Amino acid sequence: MSALTHFDAQGQAHMVDVAAKAATHRIAIATGRIDMLPATLALIEAGNAKKGDVLGIARIAGIQGAKKTSDLIPLCHPLALTRVALDFGPASAQQPGAIGIACTATVETVGPTGVEMEALTAVQVALLTIYDMCKAVDRGMSIHGVRVLEKHGGKSGSFVAGAQP
Repeated sequence: MSALTHFDAQGQAHMVDVAAKAATHRIAIATGRIDMLPATLALIEAGNAKKGDVLGIARIAGIQGAKKTSDLIPLCHPLALTRVALDFGPASAQQPGAIGIACTATVETVGPTGVEMEALTAVQVALLTIYDMCKAVDRGMSIHGVRVLEKHGGKSGSFVAGAQP
C-alpha cells in the first residue's frame, strides 16, 4: 500500500504538489443511491413534487457540487472540469429490492490530477438535493453505496471497481 500523500515527512497536512505531473485526460465515475418510500418515488416519477422537478434540480446541484469540490474538501486542487454528467435510474439497479433513485456522475478534465473527488461530490450533492426536496413527505430517506466505480488517466492508470488488480 502507498503512503498517504497529503502528509509531509513531519506528518503535517499539505496540498500535494502536482506541478511536475503530466496533464492527461482524466475521467472518474462515481455512484450512489437514495432509498425512499414507494409513494415518494412515485411522486418524483410523476413530476408532482411540491418543490418542482426533483431530478432536474438534483442534476444541476450535482454539477455545481463537482465544480465546488475544492471549496469543500480542504486539500483538493481546484480543477478546470471539461465535463460533468449525472444520470439517474432505479435504486434497484445498485441494490436488488431497493426502492429509490440511483445517481451516477461522470466527471472529466485534462490536467495533472484526477477527478474522483469531484465525481463523489457530484453524487453526494445530487442525492442530498433529492432528500431536501422530498423531506416534507419522507424524512426516512437514506443515502447508501456512494463510491468510485471507475477512474482513468494519469500515472496510476485505470481503476475499475471489482476488477482484479
